[in-house]
Amino acid sequence: MTGQPAPVARPTLVGQVVTVRPGTLNDVGPLLDVRSQASVTRWWGPPDPPAELIRELVGEEPQEGDAVLLVLDVAGEVAGAVQYSEEPDPQYRHAGIDIFVGDKWQRQGVGTEAVWLVARFLFEHRGHHRITIDPSVENEPAARTYLAVGFQPVGVMRQYERGPDGSWHDGLLLDLLRDDLAPWPDPTRRRGRHSGA
Repeated sequence: MTGQPAPVARPTLVGQVVTVRPGTLNDVGPLLDVRSQASVTRWWGPPDPPAELIRELVGEEPQEGDAVLLVLDVAGEVAGAVQYSEEPDPQYRHAGIDIFVGDKWQRQGVGTEAVWLVARFLFEHRGHHRITIDPSVENEPAARTYLAVGFQPVGVMRQYERGPDGSWHDGLLLDLLRDDLAPWPDPTRRRGRHSGA
């Protein structure tokens, strides 16, 4: 893809296990429940207030440079969320992904498939050549998930983010080039090996 990027989009991406889709008001409660689980707050901190989540899910259409929040739907249940963001400066144009998956769906291939679907969308429909993701160095299950998609470690960013405990934690920067994207993930084969992020 060349020229100007398309307007920011909230796509629906269908996988074998997970559907990544735009959120609705009905998703707010279940998504807050997932965001409140200890396995999620450990990395993400406490959830945003409901009004902020509503704005991110169903508010005005995102503008260039805004993060786009999408729901992870597994058989009609809210399993978590994924967001993507885009750097619009042509000299540094790239995208970033962030994801959280609830307890019930971890180690089920949900995170792996969702990240793969969003990465493919960013390459094929948004015209990116590079995507980044930056889990905590301590979040080894998430890093394994991203490596399964094809992300490569770039390095450790020291004291990168303040954790929910108030102290600074190192982050692991990984990136993915278009040619690095792994073949379609088979979530059933990965079951039990990855936390899903």
